Amino acid sequence: MRTRLLVVLVALALAVVAAFAVPLLTATAEQRTQQLVISRTADVDRFVVLAQQAVDTRDPAALAGDAERYAQLYGEGVVIVDARRAPLVQAGGLTAGDPAVHALVEAAMRNEPAPRVERLSPWSAGSAYFARPVGTGTRVSGVVVLRASVTAAAADVATRWSTIGAGALLVAVVFVLLAVVLARWMVRPLHELETGVLAVAAGHRAHVPERAGPRELRSLAAEVNRMSEAVLEAAEQQHRLVADASHQLRNPMAALRLRVDSLAGRIEGDDTTYRATVAEVERLEKLLDGLLALALAESTATRVAAGGADEACDLASVLAERVDAWRPAAEDAGSAIVPPPGHDEPVTVRCPEGELAQILDVLLDNAVHYAGRGAKITTDWEAGPDTATLVVRDDGPGLSTEDRARATERFWRAGGEGAPRGTGLGLAIAHQQVRTRGGVLELRQALPHGLEARVTLPLWEGPR
Repeated sequence: MRTRLLVVLVALALAVVAAFAVPLLTATAEQRTQQLVISRTADVDRFVVLAQQAVDTRDPAALAGDAERYAQLYGEGVVIVDARRAPLVQAGGLTAGDPAVHALVEAAMRNEPAPRVERLSPWSAGSAYFARPVGTGTRVSGVVVLRASVTAAAADVATRWSTIGAGALLVAVVFVLLAVVLARWMVRPLHELETGVLAVAAGHRAHVPERAGPRELRSLAAEVNRMSEAVLEAAEQQHRLVADASHQLRNPMAALRLRVDSLAGRIEGDDTTYRATVAEVERLEKLLDGLLALALAESTATRVAAGGADEACDLASVLAERVDAWRPAAEDAGSAIVPPPGHDEPVTVRCPEGELAQILDVLLDNAVHYAGRGAKITTDWEAGPDTATLVVRDDGPGLSTEDRARATERFWRAGGEGAPRGTGLGLAIAHQQVRTRGGVLELRQALPHGLEARVTLPLWEGPR
């Protein structure tokens, strides 16, 4: 937008400068042309008076002397002929036999007006001819023809045009600078508003300056800041509600668990209902733990967005440690976890060790419980110029395209016969933790079958 606004303002400024400069250039050229015409017309009139005196006295000597001195002083030619077209004076290299002179003499003899001198310009060259008849309108006794050089007048026009052009260029530069300042004054608040709106859309707090730009933009900036505070306050209240609800339900849930456990020795006969009750209590405990972890992940996202300190860890060491921790669970489930291949160099990612361990626990837990017996789970990581990606892949049944798209939604669980009953919060928590650290969690179809989870995290570049 700034570029388009600058183009419009600069074009308008140049148009205004041109609207003043072009008429001024034209007027300057016309003025210098008129000066030349008036000056040479006066000289021609003086020679007409002298020529009339020479015709009346029949003595052209004085006329010839004046013409020679004029030609030597100005370097311009003069030709004076009598009524019979006979030359009385020829000076400055101009002769009566010249075709241009002959045409002017004939026209003057017929009292026709002399040709108009064209407007001069810096590149004008050659000569301008002036012709006047000698005598009255009814009795022409001769003709005076003067050839004037336009070189000096064209040089004057060039000098004046250069001065005008320099002034116009200076004014244009001033206008362009003003256009740049004006565009920056108008567009900079718009960029700040855009940044603020994007920050609100990402769940961050907007800090749009309210003292820059036009009054309307300042008012809009204030509204954006108020909207940001309202949105963040609503999000914070939601986080507190989830966290408080999860925390407050822990005590009743613990008491319920103690009462259910105390019934273990008192059940006689069929204990199916008791075991189902214990399973539901365990499921509720996991659900509360998941809600609390999700609330913690979302509050961490708010803290990091507000400028909280980043932490880092070695991806390879955390991956190796979590693979060792999950190997016994995989063996109990009838699957096998293949440790990642050895890498010589460490890779430090922008994610705390505890959060990366939780993310890996979610991915390995899903692979162990959903891949099925006899499945092989492989882990690996790869580093790029700015990011590092860890991969957890299994050769189980996998997920459909629609299920992969919904797998990171809260409380979504994969269906199917024999599927374990989870809370549906694991991948949602991992997705929120990865996004908080500026990363991406992707679920892909493994070949020939299975599921591949890829977590891409930015590399650590030191404290920001």
